[in-house]
Amino acid sequence: MSSTLAQRRSLFALDKVRDASKIDKFDKLTLGLPAMILQNGFGQTLAFLLAKAKGNEKDHHTAAFDIITSWLETTHILKKRDRAEVMKEISQMPQSEYLRAQEEALAILEWVKRYANANLFT
Repeated sequence: MSSTLAQRRSLFALDKVRDASKIDKFDKLTLGLPAMILQNGFGQTLAFLLAKAKGNEKDHHTAAFDIITSWLETTHILKKRDRAEVMKEISQMPQSEYLRAQEEALAILEWVKRYANANLFT
């Protein structure tokens, strides 16, 4: 039996939040990310997450960036690359692909936000 895209998003988010929920302040960050994308732009929000993380692999900003980009790799919107290459790829996307990436990021973040703030893994 095949699953719907919404079911795949839900399962992916649940799996990723299981690990990220151990990171301090991750749940609070997820609350504002969809609005940040809509207000500031998708690429700008990803750049903000990297800037705030300052290279710290265990930072909640890094976790959020990695969840978003990992989902976009899973859905074949992005190629699997390092973070700098991901940012370069996003900045060079045609508008239609950029909007598709933003739409998928918003969709996965709705699930991430729900699970992260449901305190399932605390």
